[in-house]
Amino acid sequence: MAKKQVLVACGAGIATSTVVNGAIEEMAKEHKLDVNLVQIKIAEVGSYVDTADLLVTTAMTKKEYPFPVINAQSFLTGIGTENTKQQILDELKK
Repeated sequence: MAKKQVLVACGAGIATSTVVNGAIEEMAKEHKLDVNLVQIKIAEVGSYVDTADLLVTTAMTKKEYPFPVINAQSFLTGIGTENTKQQILDELKK
């Protein structure tokens, strides 16, 4: 399976994306998935449309991208985190 580029974005690219980034890193190791995690601001996503395979974000976005977008606000609320993790895992295994 080819290495997947995963964008992890929040408003500033610092706080919440760090939490989500760590969780994805942990899942990737646990499931032996090869991922390249790129932690960015939501405003920077457009720069990666040609290379990204997945966007996981805690920020709201109405834009359409040529790759799946997973809302990771559950990492902030603590509600539905396992479901979000499963969605991310499903995309990474494709």
